[in-house]
Amino acid sequence: MEQITYKKILYTQEQLARRIAELGKTITSDYQGEELVLLGVLKGSLYFFTDLTRAIDLPIELDMLAVGNIPDTTSTTGIVRITKDVDINITGKHVIVVEDIIRTGLTTAYLLQTLEARRPASLEVCTLLYNPDRQLIDLPVKYFGFEIDRSWLIGYGMDASEKGRNLPFIAELEHK
Repeated sequence: MEQITYKKILYTQEQLARRIAELGKTITSDYQGEELVLLGVLKGSLYFFTDLTRAIDLPIELDMLAVGNIPDTTSTTGIVRITKDVDINITGKHVIVVEDIIRTGLTTAYLLQTLEARRPASLEVCTLLYNPDRQLIDLPVKYFGFEIDRSWLIGYGMDASEKGRNLPFIAELEHK
């Protein structure tokens, strides 16, 4: 079995837990008394989504959606397809889309456009990792954990060929 190698750990399990607790408190304060729905984007956001929802001290509805990339086009054109849609009705509710990482913003913009048509009361984005320098489209990223550079990352939901998602930290991937 191929071993995953990484250069260095960028965010430890403790740093992730601390920042996610802060995000949870902020979201709890911002949405007090509101109907709140969190939508996790599979697969990368799975660990962040789970920990974030437990850090929010409100009654919330949860759902997941999955996006499939069209090979060799998504990073430059933003062409994606929803492969698992939400099962709950978001009309009139406050919705936060939870992502693991936003780089170009094209996939997230597509998701927001699709969800906006369902008339939620509000639609925001919460991402664990955010790279505003690579963004090709202006996104309303209301909440983010850490600002990153162009590094390739692994762990805490992010993978290299489906390996390494279960690492409890985020590391910079060693490129061969």
